[in-house]
Amino acid sequence: MSFRIWSELLGLRGTLDICTLRSEALASGVLGDPVERLVGVYLPPGYDPQASRRYATIYCLHGHGSNLAKALSTGPWERNLVQQADSAMVDGSLHPAILVLVDGATRLGGSQYVDSIQNGNVAQHVAEEIVDEIDRRYRSISRASARAIVGKSSGGFGAFHLAAQFPKRFSALASIAGDSYFRLTMPMLFPAAQRSFERHDGDLAAFLEEFEREPLRSDENYAALFILACAAAYSPRSNKALDVAFPFDLRSGEIDEEIFARWLAFDPAEYDADKRTALAGLSLCYLDAGRRDEYGLDIAARILARRLSLSGLRVRSEEFPGGHRNTSGRYIGAFTALLEVLDR
Repeated sequence: MSFRIWSELLGLRGTLDICTLRSEALASGVLGDPVERLVGVYLPPGYDPQASRRYATIYCLHGHGSNLAKALSTGPWERNLVQQADSAMVDGSLHPAILVLVDGATRLGGSQYVDSIQNGNVAQHVAEEIVDEIDRRYRSISRASARAIVGKSSGGFGAFHLAAQFPKRFSALASIAGDSYFRLTMPMLFPAAQRSFERHDGDLAAFLEEFEREPLRSDENYAALFILACAAAYSPRSNKALDVAFPFDLRSGEIDEEIFARWLAFDPAEYDADKRTALAGLSLCYLDAGRRDEYGLDIAARILARRLSLSGLRVRSEEFPGGHRNTSGRYIGAFTALLEVLDR
């Protein structure tokens, strides 16, 4: 089913479709997340389903704690990424393209877009199920050279992960303050998470239930939820709900090097030769971060850019004066860079 909504409400010259897709890949998840998912599809001005013209496609991944509705939210002085892209396509500063907005929300706030026995096969859901459905329903150019993937924060990490895991699906990626260089950025959150879990005597179900009930949530609990989501993605122990391993002792907070090594294996800054080889076919890795990023992800982006460049990848890296939040305006730079290298 597909239905067109919000185009007039958002003041779009193009069209916004919201599609429903029932996922087989997500059925193995054990956290109770729905297998029927919504997908936002922006069609550029002039799109005609009966015409011969086809378009490049950019897949957009939101960050942890977000969803499709939040990605489409707007206000009197704010424009979401679809509104900004629509305006740029109308004035000719951005090539017409199809934008696909993935809804990656889970009970834990997100899955990092990684296949796991806790969350289900999320990467497969995005890179295979959604891509195939978009190519079936819309006038997209159905080859990797015309597909890119972009995300912010956890979505930026997801863009790297999906490009490395499915190199025949995407030919370019962009990461806006994406999770990386875990050796620096992850331990910054461990103390807050440990304190929060300790208040619940390590009972993760009790922590999660309280988090869901709270009308006002503390920064410590937000940090704990993110670390729990990462553990479900990077270090699950079984397919029993919330049976995960943490890279620190829940009582003392001492780093568990063995578990942390499992997390580092997912870190784009630590990619092994096989994953770097998978990325070698990309026409562009675009990195962007605010120089005052609260989580140190600007430093992570610098380190990642240098390491990828040394591996021979084509990297473009930019910085801006802001921090980690209110960065929706950065998508236009990413879209522009990606569409310069995609087949159109």
